[in-house]
Amino acid sequence: MIFLDELRAEHVLIDRVAASLRSFAAARARGEGDASDGAAFRRFLRLWAGAWHHAREEETLFPALAEKAELALERGPLAAFVEQHQDMAAQIDAFDPLLDRPVMTEEEGRRLIALVARYTAELGRHIDAENSVLIPESAVRLAQVNVLELHGRTPSAEELAARAEGERLAAAWPAAPDPGVRGEGCVVCPSFGTTCRGVEAEWWNESEWEEFSDHLG
Repeated sequence: MIFLDELRAEHVLIDRVAASLRSFAAARARGEGDASDGAAFRRFLRLWAGAWHHAREEETLFPALAEKAELALERGPLAAFVEQHQDMAAQIDAFDPLLDRPVMTEEEGRRLIALVARYTAELGRHIDAENSVLIPESAVRLAQVNVLELHGRTPSAEELAARAEGERLAAAWPAAPDPGVRGEGCVVCPSFGTTCRGVEAEWWNESEWEEFSDHLG
């Protein structure tokens, strides 16, 4: 499905920009780099990762899964991913004022590094969970109800400009190591074991469990 392939491709760019953001934060804490790039990071995170990418998941993919595949919106994986989107937006709010500050104190520099590290670690786990669980499960469950493609709105000129800035930033700022734990499956999801029991417990039906038992046998 082209729509799901596009989501996965968008994850690649978002991940690259997150790695560059860690490098930028460390440089700014040392008094290096151009503060105007902070505004560019802001636009990418707010407009491309948020207003475009997260919104198209919530406005196109999730409603389709709820309406066509009869999956719950108010609990389980879909509710968990929406909650993660909201939590990450709140984390951006926390470091946003520091992104393009011309001069920072040592304390502000340490705070920017710490907040960005926390944000990008959670973002990485979120992306891994969507790539390894949400997208494959969505493809299967939508195909089962004969939904072979999804169509949402097209990106605005402002959102496309933010994506272009992200490409520039990813090239300009070498990737910094990810401080988080990366991997596959529900276990990497920030909500697993707290607000979501995992895709098997939340989405699987009896026939799927029976088939799983047959494979084990």
